Amino acid sequence: MKFIHIADVHLGAKPDRGYSWSEERGKDIWESFFHITEECEKEEADLLLIAGDLFHKQPLIRELKEVAYALGKLSRTQVVLIAGNHDYINERSPYLSFAWPDNVHMLSDRDMDSIYLENINTEVYGFSYHAREIREPLYDRITPGCRERINILLAHGGTPDNIPIDRNALIRSGFDYIALGHIHKPEYLSERIAYPGSLEPMDKNETGERGYIRGDIVKEDEKSSSISSSFISSARCQYKKLALMIHPGMTNQEIRDNIREAISAQGKNHIYQFSLTGKRARDMIFDMDSFLNHGNILEVVDGTLPDYDFAALKEENEDNIIGFYIKAIEEGDFTKELGEKALYYGMEALLEAKNYK
Repeated sequence: MKFIHIADVHLGAKPDRGYSWSEERGKDIWESFFHITEECEKEEADLLLIAGDLFHKQPLIRELKEVAYALGKLSRTQVVLIAGNHDYINERSPYLSFAWPDNVHMLSDRDMDSIYLENINTEVYGFSYHAREIREPLYDRITPGCRERINILLAHGGTPDNIPIDRNALIRSGFDYIALGHIHKPEYLSERIAYPGSLEPMDKNETGERGYIRGDIVKEDEKSSSISSSFISSARCQYKKLALMIHPGMTNQEIRDNIREAISAQGKNHIYQFSLTGKRARDMIFDMDSFLNHGNILEVVDGTLPDYDFAALKEENEDNIIGFYIKAIEEGDFTKELGEKALYYGMEALLEAKNYK
């Protein structure tokens, strides 16, 4: 049985609101979802598992129609989905009355339910959120009912506020595969238990690859099955943190050129956070606003240190507090890193005070 496992699609989200690329990021999320349906068709997947938070909030009817059309076009793929903590089912939820295509099955109850797909001998267990938070560990005692079938648990959780998960309890549960959602970073808890992560990154903290899991399960007998699966990177963009090494001779224009070159090499579709490291000239003033105008840049952070000649400063100021301070740090019992920071930051404060006078 071939399957594709996705979670945390967050259709309707527009990451980085207020930035020029936010609208495009919202479109990327939809396009990434449509790409999954194309992959299901190309791979001739038997089953598409959607482990919660298909939508970023309560879906609109028109959004459900778009999703239903894309899923309904699948020629051989059955789809099973649940609602997560973002698109949880309340009394006004469009999920309650929506008519899905025949190949789409939503486990919409608040209590554990299952759907048996006879043509692939697969039973999928799961339930939907009916509240924003669920603090009880509801997956700890779940076991499949019919061992002759391929048994899959579709689950959303893993944090204190959203169904805490006991990894060992899941391993002991006896499911052939447990398709998890809620954690946005791809992660395997075991060979048979996995988070695919979000299809697209949602904010600057979600660095690294994002995508889905593709797998194959063979039921060998009542007590055993074999599984092979892998994470597939498919996100249209990534948040990337890059460091630029600064030296005292650099100008603002040279830094801008380096930023442009880095973005060109990594890809203009990505979103960047740059940190400036190294040493800057003592009189250097970074033109931060101009650095932000050369791509999808969230921020540029100055982590540089001024280029002080401490030997010359100590000699020039041997009879005042600046010289005494340098000597005290050099002779103090500090680690190299801490001593260096104390020298640089202390010197900035002392020289500023001296100039102010």
